[in-house]
Amino acid sequence: MATPTVVRWEQVSVPTPSGPLSARVYRPGTPSPRGWLVWAHGGSWRAGSARDWHGATAELARHSGFGVVSVDYRLAPEVRHPAMVEDILSALTWAGEQRDRPAADPPVLAVGGDSAGGTLAASAALVCRDRGIPLAAQVLAYPPLDPGCAAASYHRFPDLFPTASYLRAAWQDYRAPGLPVAADGTRLHSTPFEAADLRGLAPAVMATGDLDPVGDDVHRYGRQLRAAGVEVALREFRQTGHGAFLQPGPGPGPGPGPGEHPAASMRGWLGLALHRLTSPNDPDDLPSLELT
Repeated sequence: MATPTVVRWEQVSVPTPSGPLSARVYRPGTPSPRGWLVWAHGGSWRAGSARDWHGATAELARHSGFGVVSVDYRLAPEVRHPAMVEDILSALTWAGEQRDRPAADPPVLAVGGDSAGGTLAASAALVCRDRGIPLAAQVLAYPPLDPGCAAASYHRFPDLFPTASYLRAAWQDYRAPGLPVAADGTRLHSTPFEAADLRGLAPAVMATGDLDPVGDDVHRYGRQLRAAGVEVALREFRQTGHGAFLQPGPGPGPGPGPGEHPAASMRGWLGLALHRLTSPNDPDDLPSLELT
């Protein structure tokens, strides 16, 4: 794959049942994107914006060949679940209506996010499965998935961000009591750990760090998906903590340094892994993508 060197972006307004939603759209410098990836930024469901994630999502578009829709979903505590998941679903609907490829070709859609945004993306992927909406992939960077923060990694790194106490408070702000259901009867999960059946979900591209307190959540979900017959590409980055998606890698500037492969950064690896997953017959010069 020839990696595009230019990514164009624009501000758009995505229609939703609760009103217009701001988003940034990133298009790789190719005649048409490989598909559309709707991205939910991190920020513990309470902070963050598409603007804050500008460099990371632009690089994701560059290395994946996908157009990326970075969504300014509604935040807690002004709203609670399922509002955020519904915003991601509205953005997927909008992306599916874009016509950058021949009309005869069905849209290639993926959903993804980092940290709390990864939780939203995984939950949205469940809704898409239950509604029969095809997804090419779910791209998940270190999502926290257990509201109780009970895994050993939370206690193995008790002083590293995010701490268990910090995340438990964020979960309380994010989740509303009860089991939300959409108007069409579809269950709206706040985390995929609530789902009894993971069969039929979109293939997953997942990443975490070996120093990330949420790392055990990520590995547990990867095992559950594989047990359900879902294809999983999961990489654990060495000497890496939470928030690595926002880091461009060891080199200076927005991308990897001279002589470094884009897969040296987490966001570069995620983009390349998404491209390889959705274009398995594409000739490329990519090295073997390290997996765990």
